[in-house]
Amino acid sequence: MNDLQIEVEVPHYFLCPISLEIMKDPVTLATGITYDRDSIENWLFSQKKNVCPLTKQVVHDIELTPNHTLRRLIQSWCTLNASSGFERIPTPRIPISKTEIIKLLEDSQSPQHQITSLKSLKSIVLENDKNKLLMESVGAADYLTTIINSESDIMTSSSLSPAGKLAGAEALSILYHLQLSQVGLKSLFGKTDDFVETLTRVMQRAAGDESRAYAVMLLKSMFEVAEPMQVTSLNPKFFTQLVQILTDQISHKATKTTLKLLISICPWGRNRCKAAEAGLVRVLIDSLLDCKEKRTSEMAIIVLDQICQSAEGRAELLKHGGGLAVVSKKIFRVSSIASEKAVRILYSIAVFSGNMVVVQEMLELGVVEKLLLIMQVDCGRKMKEKARDVLNMHARVWKKSPCITYTFV
Repeated sequence: MNDLQIEVEVPHYFLCPISLEIMKDPVTLATGITYDRDSIENWLFSQKKNVCPLTKQVVHDIELTPNHTLRRLIQSWCTLNASSGFERIPTPRIPISKTEIIKLLEDSQSPQHQITSLKSLKSIVLENDKNKLLMESVGAADYLTTIINSESDIMTSSSLSPAGKLAGAEALSILYHLQLSQVGLKSLFGKTDDFVETLTRVMQRAAGDESRAYAVMLLKSMFEVAEPMQVTSLNPKFFTQLVQILTDQISHKATKTTLKLLISICPWGRNRCKAAEAGLVRVLIDSLLDCKEKRTSEMAIIVLDQICQSAEGRAELLKHGGGLAVVSKKIFRVSSIASEKAVRILYSIAVFSGNMVVVQEMLELGVVEKLLLIMQVDCGRKMKEKARDVLNMHARVWKKSPCITYTFV
C-alpha cells in the first residue's frame, strides 16, 4: 500500500498503535486494545513482551480475537480512496485457534485419528512462535508426553518397521519443537512414569537416529532448568546412551548437544564416575583424534577435564594408549579455553596419578616439552601456574633427561 504524498487524512482508529500504519489484520487483545496482527505478534512472540503495549497490563491470554468489523471498515475506506493511492487490503487467512488445537490434541489420543492429528499438530507448531505458545497454553505437553510414554517400548523395538514407530516419533518431534518455557520444561520432570527414563529408552539405537537426536536435544533443554536432585539422581544407563550417541555420530547437531548436556551435568554428584564407567573417556579421546571442528573439540576437552576430576576418569584416560598424547597435542591448537582445560587435565594426572610409569610416559610422549613451551610463550596466567607446578612436581625425574634445560623454581 502506497501511503506517500497522500492528501486524504487516515482515520486514527485505522492505525496500529505500535507501528502507526494502517492495519491490514486488526486483532484485539484480552485488554480490549486493537492492534495490527503482525505488530502485536512481533511484540508478544518475537520480542517476548508479556504486557499490552498501551495499557501495560500483563497479557495472560495470548489468543488474539480478529476485529472483523474494523477490518471491513478499513477495506471499504481503502476502496473509496483508491484514487489517492490506497489499495484494498486482502481478507486475511483465519489463524488456528485454541479450540482447534484442543480438538487435534484430543484426537491424537485416538488410535484411528492419531497419526493424522499428530501430523496436523506438527505443521501447526512449525508455522510460527504464536502457535507454539498457544499449544503450550492448552496443555499440549501433557498429551504428547502421554503418547511418548505409551509408545516408548514400541519405538525401541527392533522388530517393528519405522511406520510402526511413527506416533511416538511424531509426538517427540512436536514436543521438542514446542520450545517449552522454563515452567513447561520443569513440568516434564513430573510427568507420569519418569520422563527422563522414557527419553533414555528412546536414545537407544532401535528408536532411529531422528528420534534419538530429538530425545537428547529435549533432555538438554530440560536439564538447563533442572533441580539439583534431578541432576544427581541420574541412572547409569542415561550416560551409557549418551556415550552411544557420541559413538554413533548420528548427526553433528546431536553430537554438540550431547556434549553440552554432559558439560552441564557431569560436575554434579557422582556423575563424573558414572560417565567414566560408561566409557565416555575413551569415546572423547577417539573423537579428538579425528575432529577438525574446533568448537566440538573444545567441548570434548571441557567434558574430559570434568571427568578427570575423578579417580575413575583419570584411570580411564591413562588406560587409553593415546590419552596423554592427544590431550597434550590439543594445547594451542583449538582455543584458549581448550588449552587451559587440557593443561588442567595434565595437572590432575600429575598430582593424583603421577607414579613413575606415568611420569616417564609424559616425558616420552612429549608432554613435558609442551609444558616447557607453555612457560616460554604468552598465554594465560593459570596455564603457566599449572604447567610450572607440574614441572616442579616431578623435576627430580625429568631433570635427568638431556632434552630438559628448564630451570625449575
